[in-house]
Amino acid sequence: MATRLVQINMKARNDSTLGGFWAQALGWEVSSEGPGVTNLEPEGFVYPDPVAVCIDLVVSSEPKTAKNRVHVDLATTSAAHQAQVVARLKDLGATAADVGQGDVPWTVMADPEGNEFCVLDPRPLYQDTGPIAAVVVDCADPRAMARFWSEATDWTLHEVTDQGARLRSAKGVGPYLEFVRTPDVKSGWNRVHLDVRPYPGDDPEAEAERLRSLGATPVDLGQDVPWRVLVDPEGNEFCLLTPS
Repeated sequence: MATRLVQINMKARNDSTLGGFWAQALGWEVSSEGPGVTNLEPEGFVYPDPVAVCIDLVVSSEPKTAKNRVHVDLATTSAAHQAQVVARLKDLGATAADVGQGDVPWTVMADPEGNEFCVLDPRPLYQDTGPIAAVVVDCADPRAMARFWSEATDWTLHEVTDQGARLRSAKGVGPYLEFVRTPDVKSGWNRVHLDVRPYPGDDPEAEAERLRSLGATPVDLGQDVPWRVLVDPEGNEFCLLTPS
């Protein structure tokens, strides 16, 4: 048994407006499964497929109070392309952001609601990922997080050190999932989190139990929903969706 990383869940004050920004930023299509939810995926995409990790924007009145522990890195193909992407995103409403990065070759930005993301300098590693090079998670122990997430999903571990770890779908397509050591302490609920989904025919309860055996902890939100909310070994919330 295994799960698949299928989407990023991002809270938004205005899901439609923020969804419009990210759709233009990524060149993706917009749809909605219901009020207060905006769904983004590549044109012609057949969900779920590891060639892309989709984005669900869900309306929330809770304010953003700290740097997100989950963000996306955008891929570029050249220095000129990086500059063009940064300029275009500023035209769409993004702003420069300072998270203490210092003098680095990538550009740190924030979307119109303040969610941090990076426009990377061109790197051969990310030339076939699509617009999202990586989904990045801040953590205290990259080795432990890589161990949990590589066992929780069918993603393959490509690199791990004390400072960071990198996974990718076993099919070798789509963005990477990266864990980066940071001294920041998690506070409150993550406004951006990961959603995973079992394979068709798998038992969600058995999969939830398997995740618990790996170190996940269930969270009771007191809501009657078809998915299960858990936290990983460092307390990052994620949702186990129904099989599809």
